[in-house]
Amino acid sequence: MQAKKDSLIVVSGGMDSVTLMYDKRDSIALALSFDYGSKHNARELAFARLHAERLGVEHLVIPLGFMGEHFHSDLLLSGGSIPEGRYDEENMKSTVVPFRNGIMLAVAAGLAESRGLKRMYIANHFGDHAIYPDCRAAFIRPMAEAIREGTTNAVLTEAPYTSITKTDIARIGVALGIDYAETWSCYKGGEIHCGVCGTCVERKEAMREAGIADPTQYEE
Repeated sequence: MQAKKDSLIVVSGGMDSVTLMYDKRDSIALALSFDYGSKHNARELAFARLHAERLGVEHLVIPLGFMGEHFHSDLLLSGGSIPEGRYDEENMKSTVVPFRNGIMLAVAAGLAESRGLKRMYIANHFGDHAIYPDCRAAFIRPMAEAIREGTTNAVLTEAPYTSITKTDIARIGVALGIDYAETWSCYKGGEIHCGVCGTCVERKEAMREAGIADPTQYEE
């Protein structure tokens, strides 16, 4: 029997959220993306839209322009240059967007409650934890509890990739038949992936460690 479509997913258009959308496709009624003023928003959103359409899922983009206008982060169009190097390097902390997941989850929770949806998914994963505090289990757990207690229909928040790596996610995606050429990771948001920013380096390593041929075109 087909599962009831009673869930929402926060989807950026990157590897992780696209994989989770296919992973949970049978229950997803709404794919929710945010335009918050990042350098790579336009690239990501195009792929979020593509996969939602392919799966026959309604796709909604919520503008959060105040973040790009008032918050400080090199990830934003209003910030400085995107640093190069691995995620675990000190310079990558400049790409933190303050409380980004908290804001997005709060909006998603209100939308889920308004739509009568019982569950929402977010695709944070273990590799994000080093520099992004709102990707850690220590944040997700109490945030999920606050959302459940603060919504009239007790919306559940599920983050099934919290304790796994991007390599693990890549393996899941390939098993699901996802073409990762149709996802976006690069923080610089150019015509093609730069190949040297933290998220490009992580993407390359995940593909290699998973034994997957990387379909991504890189500048370097």
